[in-house]
Amino acid sequence: MEGMPYKERICPPGYGCVADPEEGSLYVCGGMRSDMDCPMDSLLKYDFVKNNWIEMASMSTPRSFFATGVINGKIYAAGGNSTASHELKSAEVYDSTLDQWNSIASMGTNMSRYDSAVLNGKLYVTEGWSWPFDASPRGQIYDPKVDIWESMSVGMREGWTGLSVVLDDNLYIISELDNWKLKVFDRVSDAWKEVSGAPMPSHMNLPLSVNAVDGKLVVVSRSLHIVLGTISHSEDEGRSSSSVEWQSIHAPDVFSDFAPSHSVVLLL
Repeated sequence: MEGMPYKERICPPGYGCVADPEEGSLYVCGGMRSDMDCPMDSLLKYDFVKNNWIEMASMSTPRSFFATGVINGKIYAAGGNSTASHELKSAEVYDSTLDQWNSIASMGTNMSRYDSAVLNGKLYVTEGWSWPFDASPRGQIYDPKVDIWESMSVGMREGWTGLSVVLDDNLYIISELDNWKLKVFDRVSDAWKEVSGAPMPSHMNLPLSVNAVDGKLVVVSRSLHIVLGTISHSEDEGRSSSSVEWQSIHAPDVFSDFAPSHSVVLLL
């Protein structure tokens, strides 16, 4: 894979990284120059077939540590940092067919993201950086159908204590609070419920990156070790429950110095 054409030193966790699996394209937007603590407005597209990077239209606003998500083929970018001390509430959307960014409704508050997810056609953004929280974390939800942001429910934002992944229209987190137990969000009770089964294996160390492939959870940790999570569901006297079983895939020692910042599904 051809390397990204950045001339400056960058901070990988600061940029947004999304993919369009159907066309085999990877998009890397925004980010931060690590030697200048300066946010960026660039958009780079990687074409898997041609094995090259293309510079696309720049974002309207330079931003780092912002929320990203793909909804109906369009890339959404929201919030983030404009400088080391200033958070944004502006948001924008990229149309790849026009190679154009357009402004959308601003978030209800200035906020940089800890994690984000796309669920049922909406973009969920949380700022809960680490546990224990110094203050109750904020959360915002964007509905592109009506171009409106709304506040995230208290149970969702206060219980979002880990990285998320969406599988089969369910939102899961691997919870830092509870020794890396898998939890699933229950809308009815506005609470995160533990999925039965063992916690994620102890050899998995921060930082983590999480995704879903072929109906399984895929977690990548420092040294590029991987665990696959298989979730099963059952019904007992009208009550549904779920459990997870983890399978470890150890990476070669040559990757011992690697640390993941993003993981995406590039091709289906």
